[in-house]
Amino acid sequence: MSGWQALADEAARWRDAGRTAELWWRDDDAIDATPLLDRLVGLVRDTQTPLALAVVPAQATPALAARLADEPDVDVLQHGYAHANHAFGSEKKIELGVQRPAMMTLGELATGWMALERLFGPRALAVMVPPWNRIAPVLVPTLPEIGYRGLSTFGPRPRVHPVRGLLQVNTHVDLIDWKGGRVFAGEQATLAGLVAALAQARSGGGEPVGVLSHHLAMDAGAWDFLRSLWERMKTLENIRVRPARALFGP
Repeated sequence: MSGWQALADEAARWRDAGRTAELWWRDDDAIDATPLLDRLVGLVRDTQTPLALAVVPAQATPALAARLADEPDVDVLQHGYAHANHAFGSEKKIELGVQRPAMMTLGELATGWMALERLFGPRALAVMVPPWNRIAPVLVPTLPEIGYRGLSTFGPRPRVHPVRGLLQVNTHVDLIDWKGGRVFAGEQATLAGLVAALAQARSGGGEPVGVLSHHLAMDAGAWDFLRSLWERMKTLENIRVRPARALFGP
């Protein structure tokens, strides 16, 4: 069975259950207006698919804000502060960890949020996307205290609300095989991951399923797959692609 047929079959299972799956799209590491960003925004327009763009605030440029000004289908999320690795030695890369005083990290995040508000206004959502999808558990309860209402990492979420006042909506399928050469993970593998995530959501509480892309790092295969996926979504019943603004609330 092809991956596309498996996806159609999973959509049919949601239909037979009288339910609708929620799918969303997040792209990470945006900094500036580039030809690759133009390609990304062009795909949003061509397929009429809402996008959540995770922007690195310490490096975000006015040119990026200007480029997105007339793109109503693109929401902006906060991608840490500077996408700087503070891990020690052989530790996995992390910016929002315990290697530095918590007040220093939280101060940077607050500075970053002010930068996003200044650049993007109401388009920016108070949603934290930790670089490398990692955040120290001890920092999570502080996020709503400093104004964040959402958190987005990778993989099935342990809880809908990790702490009071904070909604977690994750991504589940990464288009890039980072360990296998930083290339497209492949159509069949990516579709298998997507179908598995949708099936798990159907058997659980209906968690929104997220597709993760990185426009600055994608090869031709990843770009082609994204276009095929979003075009295919228009033909599948009971899978609805939602904007981040709708998932995380006003």
